[in-house]
Amino acid sequence: MDLTILYRGPLASCDYDCPYCPFAKQRDSVEQLRSDRAALERFTAWAAGQTEDRLNVLFTPWGEGLVRSWYRKALVELSQLEHIGRVAIQTNLSGRTGWLAGADRDKVALWCTYHPGQTPYERFLGRCRELTALGVRHSVGIVGLDEHLEEARRLRSALPPEVYLWVNAAEGHTYTDEQAERWTALDPLFAYSRHPHRSAGLPCRTGESVVSVDGDGTVRRCHFVPAELGNLYDGSYRSSLGPRGCPLDVCDCHIGYVHLETLPLYDVFAGGVLERIPARPTAPPVPDGFVSPGPSRRPLPLVGR
Repeated sequence: MDLTILYRGPLASCDYDCPYCPFAKQRDSVEQLRSDRAALERFTAWAAGQTEDRLNVLFTPWGEGLVRSWYRKALVELSQLEHIGRVAIQTNLSGRTGWLAGADRDKVALWCTYHPGQTPYERFLGRCRELTALGVRHSVGIVGLDEHLEEARRLRSALPPEVYLWVNAAEGHTYTDEQAERWTALDPLFAYSRHPHRSAGLPCRTGESVVSVDGDGTVRRCHFVPAELGNLYDGSYRSSLGPRGCPLDVCDCHIGYVHLETLPLYDVFAGGVLERIPARPTAPPVPDGFVSPGPSRRPLPLVGR
């Protein structure tokens, strides 16, 4: 089996206080941190044992994982396994990077977000330069708020041209064409984020070759559809894998819509879907954020919400 797993354990604490994030400055208790560590270690042990499968793993914690030793350890260990194709994590890049020297840098990757006002620009840029020096694949991004524009331009000019700078549309924010043009000048793929994607009944790889897993091992098709497919650790999820139409009206998060088969994003991000690194950063965007289903797969019946 060739499977991509989006893992999100109970960790919710973050060292940043971003006003646009509901998990800003949350603190986990000692017991919560112990539970998160135990859950992650259980998942890592399971993944290590699936030697007959081909796995790709993206950690998508609500909080900041890389300030916790167990997330750093998990990335290093998983990257060294032959049957792991890619292991990546979403991070604010606030922690040190030297530990990545122990990882297989052909497999490990970081999806990094710059939060102006939360960290000094020079420190964040310095971390990015450390990743480049280490040879670690990474993308860098920012939330597309007006007050972030100049910082985004500054960052784009300082990063090597081969490092992709992505821009996420701010949640609940509507962009005029003039505003969108400013962000598209920095991120040629911004149009994919600008508008939610109509998805109801359309074929999506989630639930078939991509799944979401929580700290208890509960498997769902993605983070945004609560219906359960089974449990990772008793293997009950395997019989539930298969093609499904999306039960939601729209999908507006990159880690969800990147897997829609009606969008060309597996071609755009070929070789870098998990870490959000496009094969060709200048690939033309889709102006209205929607592509009609192709002839190879028809829209499928809705299966659970």
